[in-house]
Amino acid sequence: MPETVDAFLAGLSDAALMALPWLFEFWALPHQLPPEGAWRTWVVMGGRGAGKTRAGAEWVRAQVEGARAADPGRARRVALVGETIDQAREVMVFGESGILACSPPDRRPVWEATRKRLVWPNGAVAELYSAFDPDSLRGPQFDAAWVDELAKWKKAKESWDMLQFALRLGEHPQQVVTTTPRNVGVLKAILKNPSTVLTQAPTEANRAYLAASFLEEVRARYAGTRTAREELDGVLLEEAEGALWSTARLDAGRKATPEGLSRIVVAVDPPVTGHAGSDECGIIVAGVVAEGPPADWRAYVLEDASVRAASPADWARAAIAAMDRHGADRLVAEVNQGGDLVETVVRQVDPLVPFRAVRAARGKTARAEPVAALYDQGRVHHVSGFDALEDQMCRMTVAGFEGQGSPDRVDALVWALTDLMVEPAAKWRRPQVRSL
Repeated sequence: MPETVDAFLAGLSDAALMALPWLFEFWALPHQLPPEGAWRTWVVMGGRGAGKTRAGAEWVRAQVEGARAADPGRARRVALVGETIDQAREVMVFGESGILACSPPDRRPVWEATRKRLVWPNGAVAELYSAFDPDSLRGPQFDAAWVDELAKWKKAKESWDMLQFALRLGEHPQQVVTTTPRNVGVLKAILKNPSTVLTQAPTEANRAYLAASFLEEVRARYAGTRTAREELDGVLLEEAEGALWSTARLDAGRKATPEGLSRIVVAVDPPVTGHAGSDECGIIVAGVVAEGPPADWRAYVLEDASVRAASPADWARAAIAAMDRHGADRLVAEVNQGGDLVETVVRQVDPLVPFRAVRAARGKTARAEPVAALYDQGRVHHVSGFDALEDQMCRMTVAGFEGQGSPDRVDALVWALTDLMVEPAAKWRRPQVRSL
């Protein structure tokens, strides 16, 4: 509260007030402060402008600075690794949130351009390295390192591996990684390491220091895309190896809902049980423009209305409400687990609902592959960014689902598009038997 802040500031001495701008712990956002514990790698993952660079620069300061300007700190040999030397220098050293800008006058290091390094008054040294030259990390050794934008390095794995061999000085060498997330193997491997800790935040977390017009523009331009989830929300979106769907394909297929959808269905993949701890109930709304032969039809995914229902009646009500919102022609529901009970539950909510029961005779992947082919042909469009659904889609592989739990949303999507697109096309291709 303002009164509390005013009282705190009034109680500080003149010397303490002068030092306050340089006390990052006082001003930092939660994701900019290192977690406690004996970690080896701290990953700061966030959207553009979320304050990652400032977190890295302040962490380096905290490692090399002692109680007084000439006192030794915890670290004396630091590696600063960027994608290129130029980027490391302009962002990590001279940037608006770089080390020089964050350092108080009596502790500001000296930049030695010919040797590409910073030297602090207490003798600590930070040297710049390029990820384009992994071999440059052979030979030197460090007790701390700051790695910037690792997810976009062309030689990320090679450079990261060389740095790990070099990080061998002191009692407990540590490193911080500041990066916008991307679906790259080296970042995923780092995050899975037990000695790694993670903090993350969206761009909006640092909005006080960003132009309002910037936030408005990027949200308007990228809203609903997976690009926004990575570049603005700071979320790592993984695509499993051999995935049936890709981020690029889903982003390329986004379109507004057209006029004149021929049919709309709501598809449901009910959970095996119906209580608060059950799996989610996948509920997907999709429509089709059925003009000409089925090979010319186009489908549109209109809504992901999936819910975690406390009872079967809850998901039934959610599915019928989705039908009402979109004027759907039919409710399609898988009945492998619930049998006739599924239709019974639905009709308790609406006795007259047009209902079709479907039963899976093949595995999830076999059912999903014809639907994935429709996406590859550019014949299915998402009218918005369906984050949870698309995450599941990008983890559905030819070998099965590689995410956690069951892909309930994908199952419902497959049933919807099978009803709208796959089965009509199969009937169209089926030879007609003429009577003599």
